[in-house]
Amino acid sequence: MNNRLSYGVLINGAGGKMGQALIRLIHQQPQLGLQVAATRNAAGPVTADFDIVLDFSTPQGAQEAFALAQSHRKPFLTGTTNLPETLVQQMQQETKIPVFFAPNVSLSVYFFTQLAQEAARMYRGYGIHLHEIHHIHKKDAPSGTAKKLAEAVCLPTNEVTYERIGETVGTHNVRFSSPLDEVSLTHKALNRDLFAQSALEIAQWLVTCPAGFYTMSDYAKFKLKEVHS
Repeated sequence: MNNRLSYGVLINGAGGKMGQALIRLIHQQPQLGLQVAATRNAAGPVTADFDIVLDFSTPQGAQEAFALAQSHRKPFLTGTTNLPETLVQQMQQETKIPVFFAPNVSLSVYFFTQLAQEAARMYRGYGIHLHEIHHIHKKDAPSGTAKKLAEAVCLPTNEVTYERIGETVGTHNVRFSSPLDEVSLTHKALNRDLFAQSALEIAQWLVTCPAGFYTMSDYAKFKLKEVHS
């Protein structure tokens, strides 16, 4: 494991809400051992030295950031949604740098998805309904998180319902219903910092990982092992 005291972070999509949250939290928490080495919003060279690339931008921006990480042989983390399948495949096949991809980087949301999947097994024969609410600026509908949840409970994506209301960070409700009863599971993000904080903690872990492709499943296993060690 690398025991460096501080890692320089290149934040791609620094002008966005997540990018701004990442910058603020890094400055507020020097104990994380992360420093903002460079920021990037559009195409262009990066002259500063950095140790890891964090991307929360657009599909095109993610492609550019991934290429940048590859050319500098640095770890790459992206939470950008609606990525083209070709890019996802490229990341999955990467063998020279650590690469992490998740449509939702919150460990809490990952565990919620696991709970919903287990509930779907337990409530066999029940009708399943998935509803999500996000802010009005959200471009994809259903969201990447909702699609992942739908996959977990074996619900067709076209049956997911959604709303875009105000500045809602993100609410996901999975409901299991029968003629006799109804069971509901809900995850409600209260602040975007939930995702930014988790992304930074994943970054701390990713810089210590060998080259290869990683997902929330890999990080969750690491955290659970850490808790029980």
